[in-house]
Amino acid sequence: MVFESGIAASSLSWSLVQPAVAAFTQACAYDRAGLAWSEAPSCPRTFDRIVDEFATVVSHIAAGQRCVLVGHSFGSFVVRAYAARHPERVAGLVLVDPPTEWLSVTRQRERLLVGARRLSRIGAVLAHLGVVRASLALLSGGAPAAPRRFAQLFGPTAARTLERLVGEVRKLPPEVHQIVQAHWSQPKCFQAMADYLRALADEGAAISALCPPREVPLVVISAGNQPPDQIAAHQLLADAAARGRVVVAERSAHWVQFDEPEIIVQVVRDLVEREHRRRDSS
Repeated sequence: MVFESGIAASSLSWSLVQPAVAAFTQACAYDRAGLAWSEAPSCPRTFDRIVDEFATVVSHIAAGQRCVLVGHSFGSFVVRAYAARHPERVAGLVLVDPPTEWLSVTRQRERLLVGARRLSRIGAVLAHLGVVRASLALLSGGAPAAPRRFAQLFGPTAARTLERLVGEVRKLPPEVHQIVQAHWSQPKCFQAMADYLRALADEGAAISALCPPREVPLVVISAGNQPPDQIAAHQLLADAAARGRVVVAERSAHWVQFDEPEIIVQVVRDLVEREHRRRDSS
């Protein structure tokens, strides 16, 4: 099985899930171009190119095999698109809190995406100057006042976002905290985030149109703090599959893999066992 991360996240975001899944099947995670250990992209980011690169990853690690694919947030769009193009290679899809509302860009969301790209570009400059490394070290070390005041120079949204992200990273195993900090101290990660945000803003309609066939098993895992209309949107995704269902992670926010990793592990186990039964009966 293969994990696909959120829009600016890395393979480290699966640190609480991947070892448990690896106990019963081969579990692989990778970093999209520009993020974590991957080099900066050599060509402009388009959604087609993102999916093509994901297909290359799958072909290298699971040649000739059917896979269970797990995508979180933006990553859920990537695995759905791959399944739409290569359904014969997919044994099941797990979409972890897919942000379907961002596929129809309203004026407000467009402004938010433009602002997020601007902050990403600012972040690249600050990373180049060493400010990001110092701020993350202070925050993760329990001295948040200075970086919090600095982030507020870019508005309350930037400050809240920084605090929330650091809070999520703290849920990961302590041994990966410094690795996350090291990656996000590199300008290329911020530049890549801006590129992926632009792809989402520019290609929402095209992304939405890429739907896997009904026969591909599909599970949507919704964060428990999602409003009813978003849960309903997730149910529509599940209803599009002949064997689709929604699982609500009641104690989770958007990063379900940090809050209730065991739910993802169990859903993957169910899909892997279903694939084994299919093989045995064929």
